[in-house]
Amino acid sequence: MSTQADHGHELIPRPEQTPDALRTALAVVAPGRLDEMQATKDDAFARAVEWQSLSPVRSWVLTWARDIEIARRPDLSSRFDQARSRLEHENPAIAREALRELSTVLDDAMKAVRG
Repeated sequence: MSTQADHGHELIPRPEQTPDALRTALAVVAPGRLDEMQATKDDAFARAVEWQSLSPVRSWVLTWARDIEIARRPDLSSRFDQARSRLEHENPAIAREALRELSTVLDDAMKAVRG
């Protein structure tokens, strides 16, 4: 795991972008998602073989690195959860703002893991 700690309080350091490091990190920050991670990994590797391309594997790594980035950082996790809870609000303006915030959190997390 890397020792980057540039966003205030973090539950764990940002993991390296390898399947084993991501799995280890997920086991700490969101253990209930381990089965989901394995299923999507299996799918990504099957598509990589079928397509004869590593792009499905790279996409899998980035998706899980992003999700772990959100889970390991309470600031992002809180914003993510609050936005998700308002996505189906009866007031369309609140739902639209929640969608914008959710998109911003996902973008911020992806930028962080891409360096």
